[in-house]
Amino acid sequence: MSTRWYPLYQKGNPQRRVFLPNFWLKLVKPEHNQPKNILEFHCSMEMTKFDVRNYLEKIYNIHPVYVYTRIALGKTYIPYGCKFVVKDDDVKIAYVTLPKTETFTFPDIISKDQEDVNAKISQNLEDNFREFSGKNKTPGFPSWFSHS
Repeated sequence: MSTRWYPLYQKGNPQRRVFLPNFWLKLVKPEHNQPKNILEFHCSMEMTKFDVRNYLEKIYNIHPVYVYTRIALGKTYIPYGCKFVVKDDDVKIAYVTLPKTETFTFPDIISKDQEDVNAKISQNLEDNFREFSGKNKTPGFPSWFSHS
């Protein structure tokens, strides 16, 4: 499962072997409302639903009831002022169903006090920007360039 090179074992040296899978899972917040026992992961394109199940069982000791995978196609668009098409990368999404007795809720990473501090900082930045842009009478030129 891993293509990483390990140091060669020589007699007398300790044997250092570490399990480093090439697979990865990223827990994401679902776009739509889902039951509390369904988790959504973005995973590597090579993973199958059996790989997702084994990954969760062996590494995180989570025993899913059902695993469903799908591939979400990347968005295609033409950048402004260009004559070529750009396509975002495709993403494989794994939906993992836990037993009915288990639930998962995303933790609150930012406390209420920290939100207040962030709001004050952003308000201060907005005020500074309004003050700076008010001094600039000619848009497109820096304020020190004007003759007034």
